Amino acid sequence: MKICLFSFYFQPDLCAGSFRNTALVESLKKRLNSGDEIHVVTTLPNRYASFSVEAPEYEEWDDQIRIHRIKMPAHKSGFLDQINSFKAYYREARRITKPNEYDLVFASSSRLFTAYLGARVASEKGVPLYLDMRDLFRENMEEIIKNPLVRTPVVTLLKRIENYTFRKADRINIVSEGFRPFFSTFGKPITFFPNGIDDVFLENNFEKSSAANKIVTYAGNIGDGQGLHKVIPELARKTKESGFKFRIIGDGGARQELERALSEVNSDNVELLNPVGRKELLEYYRETDILFLHLNDYKAFEKVLPSKIFEYAATGKPVVAGVGGYSATFLKEHVEGAHVFNPCDAEGIAHLLNSDALSVQKYDRSAFVKKFSRKNIMDDMAGDILNAFRGE
Repeated sequence: MKICLFSFYFQPDLCAGSFRNTALVESLKKRLNSGDEIHVVTTLPNRYASFSVEAPEYEEWDDQIRIHRIKMPAHKSGFLDQINSFKAYYREARRITKPNEYDLVFASSSRLFTAYLGARVASEKGVPLYLDMRDLFRENMEEIIKNPLVRTPVVTLLKRIENYTFRKADRINIVSEGFRPFFSTFGKPITFFPNGIDDVFLENNFEKSSAANKIVTYAGNIGDGQGLHKVIPELARKTKESGFKFRIIGDGGARQELERALSEVNSDNVELLNPVGRKELLEYYRETDILFLHLNDYKAFEKVLPSKIFEYAATGKPVVAGVGGYSATFLKEHVEGAHVFNPCDAEGIAHLLNSDALSVQKYDRSAFVKKFSRKNIMDDMAGDILNAFRGE
């Protein structure tokens, strides 16, 4: 069996898509028969302009795994930059895969266009398509794009791409149960294999060595979707007298907006750091007291389940999360020591931090860790892919 796997991000890039799909390929590799092949078509590391790591453009793990990494144009994660990046990826991925024959196309996608690429290639090759959908891109764009003269044609185009792509799929996996009502409308078999906890977080002790300071840490993308600029500056101001220090680790399209907002409130208790590798990130987690998660107050985000939840929960530290909908329900049901507040409600989270309701302690989340081990989830997903299309 020959599988073409499209993922815009792959190791050693730093993001949920990279971690997820690298783990999936490792799980698939364990189940390959003699003569089976996986052809990964991805990009050279480009998630953050402020973090670079070297990787070969072509790599073979062994005689069964081939990886093509496509070079992307320089970008700052802005909307137009992302469009140009996906155009470059799409064109080169089509060129690379054109002479090859496959038995299955797999595409993991958060912004729809990698899924569309998979649909086009699967259609041209006349082979089944398995989609791994990590976000609802069109619904996000309906809220993010404010100008109706731009929003209307963009959303119309995205609906056409959605209909073509999802109707071509033979199987659709979702990473959040909040997505199920949307994808059920396409009449395709749906599976639920969410994100999970990587082994690197299971092998570390996150006990803080010093009681000094009260550090609240956010690590991840700084985009409009996270809406940090709407909450962090005011939150920092309201908790400054209580001795809280906020550490924001990451980059993205809204980082400059966050920097401007912080300068306007003259905040000196917020540390803004560039993205770091996982080894260094583990040290920051160890030093922190409370882990912070936030999504903008968009209705579409009520359906998502951020991958950061799993990483945070594995540390055993308290989590404060400005989320709604399915994410809020998931945290309340599965993560002891998680405190949920309304997105963009600086007053609400400030009150929580300054109250006795939040206890800085280590929580026993062993049951959660066992249930949501990334390795176990990806092993199950690899089995589902091969069972469905190889007839195991």
